[in-house]
Amino acid sequence: MARVWMIFNPVASRHNPRAMRECTAVFTRAGWEVEVVGTTRPDHAGELTKSAVAEGADVVAVYGGDGTVLQAAGGVMDPRVPMALLPGGTGNQLARNLGIPFNPVQAAQLMLDGASRAIDIGRWTPDGGTARPFGVACGAGYDAAIMNSTTRALKRWLKTGAYLLQTVRSLKHLMPMPYRVTVDGRMYEGDAATVLIANCARMFPPYFPLRPNIALDDGLLDMLALKADGLLDGLRVVRSMKRNAVDPAKVLHVQGRHIRVEMDPVRPAQYDGENGGVTPFTAEVLPGALTLFVP
Repeated sequence: MARVWMIFNPVASRHNPRAMRECTAVFTRAGWEVEVVGTTRPDHAGELTKSAVAEGADVVAVYGGDGTVLQAAGGVMDPRVPMALLPGGTGNQLARNLGIPFNPVQAAQLMLDGASRAIDIGRWTPDGGTARPFGVACGAGYDAAIMNSTTRALKRWLKTGAYLLQTVRSLKHLMPMPYRVTVDGRMYEGDAATVLIANCARMFPPYFPLRPNIALDDGLLDMLALKADGLLDGLRVVRSMKRNAVDPAKVLHVQGRHIRVEMDPVRPAQYDGENGGVTPFTAEVLPGALTLFVP
């Protein structure tokens, strides 16, 4: 009998025991043997997925947000063991980019009637720290400050509105800072409010593609340095990106496989919405490292 390990995060913002039971029922009705385990501490999801692979699981299903999913991905980067992504977090940006339903029960059904797709994963490493996988993006500056200041309690209360609230609160701090980014050995310098290393095209906010050629499976990461000073300038930059009419003086876009980010003074950093301390850090791409069930 085929086996699926279902890993869940009990403190995820959209965690719902009933939905988890219904997901389990989807698997058992299909004749799968299901092992259900919950995370109990930071980085536990990665440990659990390593155990699942070691014990011969055929599929690892993860019910949680982007942070839990990518922690789990760190232990299951094996094309022989695909992952079922069951959205249970606030933004669920990886699911959004892959077209996976936000309803976790519908997402579970993809194991039966969906397709498998290999995607790239990023690896984020702070200077002197531990490497972490990311699927959506990592970055430094304004976006990281918003992510790091959005509490779990606020996300449970307002869902995605929590990020909008923190964005509004932080607009007065939107200003460019000096940065130095090295992409595959070539250095770029300037001023930016945010330096973003994207693996996905769609972020929150906004949900439209940041740039038309960003893809999850091209073997590249996309560095975007956004220069904006204050609310009105920031809105103009976002509007230009939505229209794909970006002013090169406001947005620098460079693709590469190995990217190092430095800012002076040091700025907050994040990876997939998780607090990443401060700059500097490096990011590199792991092509086709994770296989997921998708529509």
